[in-house]
Amino acid sequence: MIADDERLVRTGLRVVIDAEPDLTVVGEAADGAAVVPLVRELRPDVVLMDVRMPGIDGIRATGQLMDGMTAPPRILVVTTFEHDDHVYDALRAGAAGFLLKRARAEEMVQAVRLIARGDSLLFPAAVRELALRYGAPAPRESRPAPGRGPIGRLTGREGQVLRLMAAGLSNGEIAAKLVLSPETVKTHVGSVLAKLGARDRTQAVIAAYESGFVLPG
Repeated sequence: MIADDERLVRTGLRVVIDAEPDLTVVGEAADGAAVVPLVRELRPDVVLMDVRMPGIDGIRATGQLMDGMTAPPRILVVTTFEHDDHVYDALRAGAAGFLLKRARAEEMVQAVRLIARGDSLLFPAAVRELALRYGAPAPRESRPAPGRGPIGRLTGREGQVLRLMAAGLSNGEIAAKLVLSPETVKTHVGSVLAKLGARDRTQAVIAAYESGFVLPG
C-alpha cells in the first residue's frame, strides 16, 4: 500500500511496483488519517509511508499501526530528505527502514521485497547521522551506564553482534567477521531482538543508539 499526499508520487510508485510480476499495489492513501482504516481493510504486507502528510503524519500513522494491530504491516518510509528528524522518529515508531524518493526503480523494488520478507533496510552512515542530530543520548554523566537496562542483559557475544548490526553488516558478514556459522549469528540476532524487546534489526539499532551502547559519529 502507498501512503503519500502527492498524487504524482503515488502514481509513480504504483507504476514501478505493479510492473513487477510478484508485487501488487492494493491501495493508496492520500493522508495519514486514511492509513490505519485502509490497512485494516486491505491487509497489505508492506506500506510505503511518506512521513510528511497533512493531518496525521506518517510518524503517528506508523505508531498507530504498530500499537493497534497484532500483526502490523512492514513500514518502509519513503522520503525526500535522508537527514530528516521525521525519518528518525518514524524509525523509532516502528518503521523497518527508509528509502529516498529519488531512488531508482530497481532500488525501490528491491527495498519492497527486502522489507516484505522481514528484513530491515538500514543505511548505517545515514542512521548514524540521524542519531547524532536527533536521537543522540543525554550527556554521559546523566544517562544510565550502557551495561544497565535491557542492553545489560546481552552477553558479550550478543553485544558484539549488536554493534555489527548497527554498522549495517548482514548476518553473513557478521558470521565472517566473528568466525561463526550463519545459523549461530541468526540465533544471536534473535536473542538480541528478544532481550531488547525489538521488532526487528532497525529497532535494535535504534535502541543501541538511544542507550548509548553504540555512539553515533
